[in-house]
Amino acid sequence: MPFDPKPTKYPYPELTDGHYLVVKKDSGEVFDRDYDFIGTGRKYRFMSAVVRLGLNGLVFPGTRLFLGLKVKGRENLKKHKEILSKGFVTAANHVHLYDYVMEMYALRPRRSRILSWRKNLTGENKFFVRYSGGVPIPETDAKASAAMVKSVVGYLKNGGWLHVCAEGSMWEYYMPIRPFKTGAAHFAYLAGVPVLPLAFSYREPKGLYKLFGKKALFTLTIGEPMYANSELSRMEAIEDLTKRLHEEVCRLAGIDPKDNIYPPVFNNTHRIDYY
Repeated sequence: MPFDPKPTKYPYPELTDGHYLVVKKDSGEVFDRDYDFIGTGRKYRFMSAVVRLGLNGLVFPGTRLFLGLKVKGRENLKKHKEILSKGFVTAANHVHLYDYVMEMYALRPRRSRILSWRKNLTGENKFFVRYSGGVPIPETDAKASAAMVKSVVGYLKNGGWLHVCAEGSMWEYYMPIRPFKTGAAHFAYLAGVPVLPLAFSYREPKGLYKLFGKKALFTLTIGEPMYANSELSRMEAIEDLTKRLHEEVCRLAGIDPKDNIYPPVFNNTHRIDYY
């Protein structure tokens, strides 16, 4: 088994998709059906280019240094370059505030969009979240949700990369792979593109990292593309792909799927206190 940080300071919620971070501000911005979900306007393109410069010049090097990031499996990006150039979805366990930054670094120079909790796009970090690719998930507006889905599917069909936090929320330094929601498989099915599994695992801190009290160092492993089964019905194919994706993320994280304490698909699943 890989190193398990077993953190005790974080108030993990009762449901495995629950949020525990407190967002202190709310801009009140409305994400309706006319919102530019993918970001096609001139302002968005300019500001995202500025953010990208900051990512390459400061954030990526800092992330590697302070989180001890190692990336495995980049050869899969080259191996499947032609397939991925036609659009793809990624999904991973969500275990750090900056794990999306680590994923962008690992899959560089590709640019991406990420489905994001609405509060992340109205709170104090909204500028960085939005212009690093954040796509808000409308929570109560059916027409806005339909517009978002249409925009994202079109983006994928045009060769885009969409990241989905499959567990539904961020639990820092949590080792078991929580149940996945079906969003990643759903978008991949609708756009006819593969899902590329990614998995975070941990390494025990040593040397200066241990001296400065790091809980764990991160390894991000890139898997190989996975497709929906075209012989199944839509809902069956989405659930089947979600299950297979969850199993593969477990394996990439160094966990035997049979030993993982959670089922593969979220169904109001409750937290298990395993330590």
